Amino acid sequence: MSGSKKKKVTKAERLKLLQEEEERRLKEEEEARLKHEKEEMERLEIQRIEKEKWNRLEAKDLERRNEELEELYLLERCFPEAEKLKRETRMLSQWKHYIQCDGSPDPSIAQEMNTFISLWKEKTNETFEEVIEKSKVVLNLIEKLKFILLETPPCDLQDKNIIQYQESILQLQELLHLKFNVATEILLRQANTLADLDSGNMEKVIKDKNVTLYVWANLKKNPRHRSVRFSETQIGFEIPRILATSDIAVRLLHTHYDHVSALHPVSTPSKEHTSSVTEFVKDDVENVEKAISKEVEEESKQQEKRSHLIQEEKLKVEEEQDDIEVKMSSAEEESEAIKCELEMKVLSETVLAAQLLLVENSSEKPDFFENDMVDLFRFTTLGGVYHLDILQLPPQCKPVKGWMIVEILKEGLQKSTYPPETTEDFETENAFPPIEVTLEVHENVIFFENPMVVRWDAEGKHWRTDGISNVSYKPKERLVTFSLDTFGPVTLIQDAHINMPYQSWELRPLDVNKVLLTVTTVFTEIQIQIKENLCMLSSVKLKDKKHISILEGTWMTPIPFIIALKEAGLNIFPTRHSHFYVIINNKARMNLSKFNVVPLVEVKAYRQMALLSSTFAFGWSKWNLLCNSTKVVFKVREHLTEECTENPNWALLMFSGDRAQRLKIKEESEAFSEALKEETEFHSTLYHMVRDFASTEAMEKVRRSNCQFVNSVCHVLLSTRLLSYS
Repeated sequence: MSGSKKKKVTKAERLKLLQEEEERRLKEEEEARLKHEKEEMERLEIQRIEKEKWNRLEAKDLERRNEELEELYLLERCFPEAEKLKRETRMLSQWKHYIQCDGSPDPSIAQEMNTFISLWKEKTNETFEEVIEKSKVVLNLIEKLKFILLETPPCDLQDKNIIQYQESILQLQELLHLKFNVATEILLRQANTLADLDSGNMEKVIKDKNVTLYVWANLKKNPRHRSVRFSETQIGFEIPRILATSDIAVRLLHTHYDHVSALHPVSTPSKEHTSSVTEFVKDDVENVEKAISKEVEEESKQQEKRSHLIQEEKLKVEEEQDDIEVKMSSAEEESEAIKCELEMKVLSETVLAAQLLLVENSSEKPDFFENDMVDLFRFTTLGGVYHLDILQLPPQCKPVKGWMIVEILKEGLQKSTYPPETTEDFETENAFPPIEVTLEVHENVIFFENPMVVRWDAEGKHWRTDGISNVSYKPKERLVTFSLDTFGPVTLIQDAHINMPYQSWELRPLDVNKVLLTVTTVFTEIQIQIKENLCMLSSVKLKDKKHISILEGTWMTPIPFIIALKEAGLNIFPTRHSHFYVIINNKARMNLSKFNVVPLVEVKAYRQMALLSSTFAFGWSKWNLLCNSTKVVFKVREHLTEECTENPNWALLMFSGDRAQRLKIKEESEAFSEALKEETEFHSTLYHMVRDFASTEAMEKVRRSNCQFVNSVCHVLLSTRLLSYS
């Protein structure tokens, strides 16, 4: 019994066990402490080595910074040189217009425009075909005036000129629409002579590049004839009984342009707001201007002294005349060179300020819009405007003894209000039901979703969505059908930012001074070619299927090209308000009350990417979303041949505006890190960063790039803002 019991542990043995356990714990703690100290010392040593390495790199970067920036400045002279070429082109265009003497006015000269408008106002009895022919000249003048306002740098435009051009545009638009109304009245006066033999009513369709007229005159007033379909089309109306028995005409005037939305009050940047953006260059420009005047003044004084000395020398030693003339010539050349250099610097700063305005974000949210009002900052009109009107049929012309006699009403063409303002005389409330309308969508416009139909509110001067119901769209036939409570201008709209943010992008060289920009969105892939000062839509793919656009194969300068793409529904060009409507990274979201580093980083990146674009390909990186808002990340690789490899060797670059570095991570890495790639340095510019791993041939080709080509690439990059909207 006592043997089965466990051996009792003595107090001494228990103390010994505790002591051994304590010694073991202390030993483990000591080992852990020593290990931690060793690891900490190793970490600190690595940190010290890294810091020393970083300091050496920073010192090296600082040492060559001025040299690199000076070299970049010389390369970026292509931007002011391109601007000078633009000015010369504008002056040459004016001169060509002057010597042509074709009778068309110079839109930039107010007197010529006023004379043109006055003479056309005095001209009467023009047929619709004659007005359409004249409209080609008018629309060309409007387009030229708009391009003058868009393409001319702000520093070259005076306020009075801007007001003059805007007034000329408005006068031309109003006069053109008035002429269409007068021509419609002349056409309707002879409706009975143009009547259809079967229905007895008049139907007329006149088509042109910019305008299409559909007009139907109700001559028979047959209550059973309520469906109007224009011959060989699906376009038409379902009119109510009250109109089928009325002395009216129905007109659909489809202008393939939009002169209505221009009446919408759109807020523009105030001078104070604009000056805040360009404030950072203002002092530099002023200093340079002062330097120019000072240098010129000093040079003139020196020139006077030289001239005085030269005159004295001429009196003393006539045989040295040739040498003195050489000195005068070299002095004048030197003075002119200094003046040109300083003027070039002013122009360079002015161009930079204009480029900054392209990527500037509005710090003020657009005005509040009611539920039924269309926000034209968010939506865009496409395919022109459909002017739907119910017209009172004018007195018809009558043949009398070989003459055609017609009563001309003094008040001209009269529009009927539907429904009428007073409906007391009518028996039922359903006498004026909505009118069903079927329209054809313009063939050159792309809708990525079903178009929205909106009507113009003439009093409020904005587009509205109310008063329209039962909208249906047949994409294959490109027909949209809807019911309209009252007639007036109607248009189709689409979300202006439907292709934003972009899913990816790539810019790669094709040939000497020629690149291909590919932008991939949720709905489409757009390819744009750029060469010299021209852009061309290369292809459009919709859901992996190629879409044929009328713009394909047509070369245009950047600003007309961008406008044409927008009007075709291919909008990949954000505005200063777009960041309020697009979920984007914080590079574009920041609201800036004063100029901030973020826009400057973007501008510097685009300028230097454009400089390198002749031999280097650039591409979208997923890490651009994760890096700091004052930095951008993108892929780059040398691309001297057109051969496309399956797995191209891209380098990841990070750029903060004043520092470029090659990242250690790859596009396939699991986490973002700003760690520097081994055996690489950082530089003050992208140009010098790329030069570290580029071939001599590639850099030579970069230095030979055409200035207009570089400027055009930069303009497209600034307009698409790939680094912020992807």
